[in-house]
Amino acid sequence: MNDLFIKFIEKLGLIDNTALFAVSIFPYSIFLFYLYKINSVNKLVKTGFSLTVLFVFITIVISIITLNYYDKTLVEVDFLHGTAEFFLTLSDFVILFGFTRMLNKLEVNNS
Repeated sequence: MNDLFIKFIEKLGLIDNTALFAVSIFPYSIFLFYLYKINSVNKLVKTGFSLTVLFVFITIVISIITLNYYDKTLVEVDFLHGTAEFFLTLSDFVILFGFTRMLNKLEVNNS
């Protein structure tokens, strides 16, 4: 069983996921479109999910810089990888803060 699983994981590692990464922007754009139509979701949550697109953009730009300047992938240049991941952490924090405010508002309205 372990051999089969390891071989499966190794096969998955050989697949080039660039096309999947590029195509994934379409369902996420649809998600954002409908998220902005929901009035009960506050602006912080919407902004946080929108910041995820900024994270993707910055990651792509920094990846290009690391390939051209350092001749390495983004994962191999720690300080630039950390810089890119900071924007994901920022978007996650804004989403969490927005949902926390929504929950607090619900609790106040119900009491």
